[in-house]
Amino acid sequence: MRFMMIVKATTDSEAGVLPSQELIDAMQKYNEELVKAGVLLAADGLMSSASGIRISYPEPGGKPKVVDGPFTEAKEMIAGYTLIEVKSREEAIEWALRMPDPHGYGQGEIELRQVFEFEELMEDPASRAKEEALRKQVDELKKA
Repeated sequence: MRFMMIVKATTDSEAGVLPSQELIDAMQKYNEELVKAGVLLAADGLMSSASGIRISYPEPGGKPKVVDGPFTEAKEMIAGYTLIEVKSREEAIEWALRMPDPHGYGQGEIELRQVFEFEELMEDPASRAKEEALRKQVDELKKA
């Protein structure tokens, strides 16, 4: 089971305020624990929405709309993520609870969401086979 820990943005992260060295050290220690446990798949911080681009589809079948950041409502945005693979929902919650306050100062908020496996999304055997082939191709490209 894969889960994404979504670190919500704050006014500081949207203002481009970088984390303190103390917080960086705590996050590195946490990530080391995830690596040692063999559950870490990816972890990254995101730049503020000032450098972001939002693409929306306001009309069914219509052209997409492209809007440059910054965007409002920091609490609705993402400042970073950690992707883990664990055996259960409970294990994912345990790991999320161990994450240091991602922004410090008591402003941190983490949203934990399970990732769909492609088999769960696709009933059609042909679609599943095509997706599996694409994923194998990606894996081979990573090894090259």
